[in-house]
Amino acid sequence: MIPADDLVNLIRAYNPKTNEDLIRAAYDYGREMHDGQFRHSGEPYYTHPIEVAWILAEQHLDDASIITALLHDTIEDTQASYETVEELFGGEIAGLVDGVTKLTNLQLSSSETKQAENFRKLFMAMSKDLRVILVKLADRLHNMRTIKAMRPDKQGQKARETMDIYAPLAGRMGMQWMRDELEDLAFKVLNPDGRASIMRRFITLQKETGDVIERTTADMRLVLGEHGIKGDVFGRAKKPYSIWRKMQEKDQGFSRLSDIYGFRIITDTEDSCYRALGMIHQRWRAVPGRFKDYISQPKSNGYRSIHTTVSGRNGRRVEVQIRTQQMHDVAESGVAAHWSYKDGVRGENPFAVDPVKWISGLTEQFDAEEDHEDFLEAVKLEMYSDQVFCFTPKGEVVKLPRGATPIDFAYAIHTRIGHACVGAKVDHRRVPLWTRIKNGQSVEVITAEGQMPQATWLDIAKTGKARTAIRRALREMDRDRYVRLGAELARSAFEHVGKKSTDKALGLAAKHLRLKDKDEVLARLGSAELTAQEVLQTVYPDLAPAETDEVASERAVIGLSADQSFQRAPCCQPLPGERIVGITYRGQGVVVHAIDCDALSNYEDQPERWLDLHWHAGKHKPIYTVQLLITIGNDAGVLGRLCTLIGENKANISDMVFLDRKPDFYRLLISVDLGDAEHLHKLMLALEAETDVAEIERYRNPDLVRSPLAT
Repeated sequence: MIPADDLVNLIRAYNPKTNEDLIRAAYDYGREMHDGQFRHSGEPYYTHPIEVAWILAEQHLDDASIITALLHDTIEDTQASYETVEELFGGEIAGLVDGVTKLTNLQLSSSETKQAENFRKLFMAMSKDLRVILVKLADRLHNMRTIKAMRPDKQGQKARETMDIYAPLAGRMGMQWMRDELEDLAFKVLNPDGRASIMRRFITLQKETGDVIERTTADMRLVLGEHGIKGDVFGRAKKPYSIWRKMQEKDQGFSRLSDIYGFRIITDTEDSCYRALGMIHQRWRAVPGRFKDYISQPKSNGYRSIHTTVSGRNGRRVEVQIRTQQMHDVAESGVAAHWSYKDGVRGENPFAVDPVKWISGLTEQFDAEEDHEDFLEAVKLEMYSDQVFCFTPKGEVVKLPRGATPIDFAYAIHTRIGHACVGAKVDHRRVPLWTRIKNGQSVEVITAEGQMPQATWLDIAKTGKARTAIRRALREMDRDRYVRLGAELARSAFEHVGKKSTDKALGLAAKHLRLKDKDEVLARLGSAELTAQEVLQTVYPDLAPAETDEVASERAVIGLSADQSFQRAPCCQPLPGERIVGITYRGQGVVVHAIDCDALSNYEDQPERWLDLHWHAGKHKPIYTVQLLITIGNDAGVLGRLCTLIGENKANISDMVFLDRKPDFYRLLISVDLGDAEHLHKLMLALEAETDVAEIERYRNPDLVRSPLAT
């Protein structure tokens, strides 16, 4: 057990003005309360709170955080009460201890609904005082360091929870060292063989190449010295889990993996950072596409550093991070830097982020999400995504998660801009709204008065903020539209069994479903929260159509008015089961497109022509033509077997065109009639399994957008 004197000496080293008496009082009170309690390892239980306090002291945190760590289990596991802790140590510390206690009781790895509810509580605790999370992270770190004493099933549960929740949270808060260690400790439990394999290969590599870290560090120090740049260099091998993740992401073996070594150059000024970068690039060849400047474009948690990858000794790639000491302090402590002390005073680091602003920026959109699944999705999108940096036309930087689209950019600027978006330009070129934004691109949003969000935007938006704003707007704006669409869905479903969707029938459905009235039933039906089958089942349980009943082709699409006809777009040939939208043509009907059809970009500036459509639920007749591009071997009987296989999967060949004839292969464009997307999937799987089929893909041609109907 760490003696109180050692803990006090560690704190006094960075904070000579520490309240030593209060620290010792908390140490003694906690030890007294936990007297007679033991950990799974057999050690006195109080060794754990002291180790947690030590971890926080190593981060130079304030007295309140240290005392909270010493007492964080007293209210939950001992006779101590909130009132007693408040009386002895003050309201601030009692509140922090109570917050940690409540977090400890959250089962964050339970079912999704419960998990989302508990995530709300976690973020509420964070918004009140972020130090609660800092103590909890230190608590989890020490528990993971000593996890071997727990039962195997408990080890797996805690390791998965750590990998899914606590490690990414530490990373988002800027405490990368803690994220790395938490991930590696969890990796050791979840995949011990994988970790051991990485370690063995490291040892082998070191024997083959010698001490790369020591020699490269010496080389970099020499380069800095030759050019009069003040600074130091630190090298390290990356953690096993970090390497394993890269191997999985890039689908590469260890021998082909690059940049498994990392080096940090800590300089005295920002100017020296850029000078050091120039010297490094002069001395070693930079790897294209592996440069990031987080000094000019810092992350939301205050992280600033220059990242580059170069070909070092023996051509092996190494990652280099360049920053000042103040930037390094924030990089190590993240948001916690706000509470860190140096020489007895609260750190005045200009790069430290105000935790109140940070947490409000992270959680501002979460309160609006009423649905647990949507809330959990928003949290994970915001917490666990990497970032790209793009620019407004005026040169202002906008940070977005990787994979973000112009819709996300518009909502990041302002909700009003997002709602009115009708198009976008990236680097001065018009692009579809589903285009993924890349680092360094300039984005311009095109708006129109009267434009409102489309339901299809939910498939395009990637950020929690944008998706929440779209859902909220749709709920407020589209209730009448949902009611109308729901009425159409109900009418079609009831007519399918020879009945009418009268007010009385819908009122009965509302009663059985415990909803307010028939309009609520229709609104939920139109927004896909209820299915027509469920509504019909409540009113006419004996007449609800069986899954085998086929949907009539003239009623296949829901959302059209009585006088509107439809035609599938030849460019994308959408199938039942796929998300669709309609484009209206005056006096000629509606062309139905798949939601991801490239041809839709032609209509971005004509939102009044878009219709939200849905395929009717149920089994559809195999009458919907799709084209397949197939490459087969040129052998006797191959084409015959192919046609037989298509027939066996209950699909009809309506056309066949030979695109290429070679001595060893044929390329064919085959038109097949199918029932739905699932039918297509089954057919393609069956064809892919055929030995003589070399390649198969669904053929789509955006140049066919101008159908006879559209002319």
